[in-house]
Amino acid sequence: MKYLPDQIVRINTKEGVRIFACTSANLAQTAHVYHQTSPIVTAAMGRALTAAAMMGIMQKGEKDTVSLQFKGDGPMGLLCAVSDSRARVRGSVANPEVYLPPNAKGKLDVGGAVGKGTLYVIQDLGLKEPYIGQTPLVNGEIAEDLTYYFAASEQTPTAVGLGVLVGTDEAVLCSGGFIAQLMPGAEEEAVAKLEQNIAKISSVTQLLETGITAAELAALLSEGFEQAGEAETITPEYYCGCSRERAEQALLSVGKEELASILEEDHKAELNCPYCDQKYQFSEADLESLLQRASDKESRQ
Repeated sequence: MKYLPDQIVRINTKEGVRIFACTSANLAQTAHVYHQTSPIVTAAMGRALTAAAMMGIMQKGEKDTVSLQFKGDGPMGLLCAVSDSRARVRGSVANPEVYLPPNAKGKLDVGGAVGKGTLYVIQDLGLKEPYIGQTPLVNGEIAEDLTYYFAASEQTPTAVGLGVLVGTDEAVLCSGGFIAQLMPGAEEEAVAKLEQNIAKISSVTQLLETGITAAELAALLSEGFEQAGEAETITPEYYCGCSRERAEQALLSVGKEELASILEEDHKAELNCPYCDQKYQFSEADLESLLQRASDKESRQ
């Protein structure tokens, strides 16, 4: 299936509102293919990746990253989405195959798959320690959980809308969403106007199904506002960045004794990337070489 290019459009207004609108069908479908997710998990991960991409470009530093971790007690287990400041995102999930009856609205029961628990938002800003914010999951539906996080942890009034539509063949039909925020000093009139604009969107998924673009969604949300500067357009992408070298570093990080144990007991090793399911094979000779490197490093210290 061919999709329109994924896009994020960011608009700042003179009234103190900033808006992020995103279309992300390619992102969501790529994650589905990598992880072989069931429709419920495809919807959950698509929403999380879309939000992470928009939150990624909120970061100021080129190497800054933001990680969203939805740690609920539902059958899906831990759901993670990570983005850098260029909206290059990746995701992982503990259990990609979850099947539940539709919820009370007849929709995919994402909230039931996630369950009750905690949302962790980890911002790595290149400092000694990352900033970690955490809030209870409101209902596990992702958008509402993030809305509450922004209000409770960052004290920023925020509306988050996310939607993913999955076809009968389990492929993604459309995906996207928005984040609209009131910045410090926003006028009361701006609050009312933004609420009116958001109220026009009864369903993000239905709106995306019409083929709306990120620019059109941003325009809908910013109707009646005076734009400050040019709108910015960013192309998000699913980007893992794993490599055999990183897999080697992961093996080296377990230490010389553990490496020796793997070599003695298994004579080989296989590491699977949690973000793209790439498999890295290490033979007995490879492990011997890594063990020698670990020993040399230890002797130099």
